[in-house]
Amino acid sequence: MPSPAGHAVPYWRLSTFYLFYFALLGSTAPFLALYFHHLGFDSARIGELVAIPMLMRCVAPNLWGWLGDYTGRRLAIVRIGAVCTLASFSLILLDTSYAWLALVMALHAFFWHAVLPQFETLTLGHLQGQTARYSQIRLWGSIGFILTVVGLGRVFESLSLDAYPYTLLAIMAGIVAASAWVPDAPVGDGPRRTPGDGFMKQLVRPGVLAFYGCVGLMQLSHGPYYTFLTLHLEQLGYSRAVIGMLWAVGVVAEVLMFLAMSRILGRFSLRHVLVASFLLAAVRWLLLGSFAEHLWLLVLAQLMHAATFGSFHAAAIHFVQRSFGIHQQGQGQALYATLAGVGGALGALYSGYLWQPLGATGTFALASLAAFAAALIMLKRSPATPPPAASH
Repeated sequence: MPSPAGHAVPYWRLSTFYLFYFALLGSTAPFLALYFHHLGFDSARIGELVAIPMLMRCVAPNLWGWLGDYTGRRLAIVRIGAVCTLASFSLILLDTSYAWLALVMALHAFFWHAVLPQFETLTLGHLQGQTARYSQIRLWGSIGFILTVVGLGRVFESLSLDAYPYTLLAIMAGIVAASAWVPDAPVGDGPRRTPGDGFMKQLVRPGVLAFYGCVGLMQLSHGPYYTFLTLHLEQLGYSRAVIGMLWAVGVVAEVLMFLAMSRILGRFSLRHVLVASFLLAAVRWLLLGSFAEHLWLLVLAQLMHAATFGSFHAAAIHFVQRSFGIHQQGQGQALYATLAGVGGALGALYSGYLWQPLGATGTFALASLAAFAAALIMLKRSPATPPPAASH
């Protein structure tokens, strides 16, 4: 698959990495809180343990993003991060006390969050102007997510959750193998500058800071979803196999959205796509919090994942790619991951502390307010299309 510049895009190698990377997310998002519940922790402790990896996104991506921009060795960072993620998570086999689990969550997340922002920059480097094809590669991550949520939902109907850590380690080994298979991306033209040269200037342009604030709010709104949806549905009487299928429904909708994104972005501005994503998120959280006992409304809410993740993430990646020059891309992607981490961590914490007093209805209602606030900010503060950054 050659690019206009004659560079062959390693489609399957890039896609395989996304498949394994998001298979890991598909193993943690629905089942990590369930595993901690299986170990006997209450909702507050579960919220804290789930929040720790998200908090590491506040630190790790910026450090690794700076290093990637400074050295230009993004692929080496991806490979080292993958190996260290596997090695550090294997420590979970030694103990299951709260303090030890907190340490393992922090340590493995420090390396895990080094990987994706740098890999996103590598992928865009391979595409060389064909950014509309990003969604065609990224959809394999969604496929990996679907395979794991459906498969593990069925597996843990019969197997004890004691086997759960071994499943995660096997997927992490797949990430290591996939990172070894990916070739490096061609380096963009132009002199290398000091990392940060021009970054702040590009960051404070109209709409860019507002966009990053909205990223934080969107991830804040996902807190109850990623932390307690599985437990919420179990309490409503759904089996783990059905819950796995419901998670998969959302990601199937996400895949279809990724396939359609090149046409959607050709017809609508990034701002309009992002605002629509935020508004649909606000509706989705209300449905999950108040009407999840009705299967047809639950399925409808899961189909909205096409907007709350699919169109949001694809538009956000395009926004970042357009807003920063070539030598600030790593920092731009890292800041996106950081704000997502801040929002996600705060979302996990507030949902953990409020789940008992407010219940699902109140906790998801707060999530809906956060998504609605992001829509208002994006409408008022962001231009329809971010002006292209200079290629520093």
